Amino acid sequence: MGLNLQEKQAVVAEVSAQVAQAQTIVLAEYRGIAVADITTLRANARKSGVYVRVLKNTLARRAVQGTPFEGLADKMVGPLVYGISVDAVAAAKVVYDFAKTNDKLVIKAGAYNGKVLDVAGVSALATVPSKEVLLAQLCGLLQSPVSGLARVLAAVSEKQAAATAA
Repeated sequence: MGLNLQEKQAVVAEVSAQVAQAQTIVLAEYRGIAVADITTLRANARKSGVYVRVLKNTLARRAVQGTPFEGLADKMVGPLVYGISVDAVAAAKVVYDFAKTNDKLVIKAGAYNGKVLDVAGVSALATVPSKEVLLAQLCGLLQSPVSGLARVLAAVSEKQAAATAA
């Protein structure tokens, strides 16, 4: 049974609120996937803070109208599941990881920072390390010259100490 006008307006308002806060949206076709698998996808998304929803494409087009994600409107064709996240890579990572284990979920497109991404772009975004990993790598890079200098200074002081003792 279809939704009445008030229910459709409520769905558009809910999705619009999610889109207003989002940095990334990923579209994936779910044709032929079992309900249990979609439930698993939703559970994984919930853990990562990703809003996942199966929507009618006309309602999704209305929700993204007037936003930086408006360019996705022409990609909204067929039975799609929408992954929306505030984190820049979370939606892409959740959908990409699930698509690796379930060949019936096919990534169609995505959008990040106002730019429409193709399948390769979504895959590239999904493989970016998390913010915490990137910060740890940056700290390691910043720390390596300092620790190298400390080792050199320690070696010089040991050499001087050995020379004065002899």
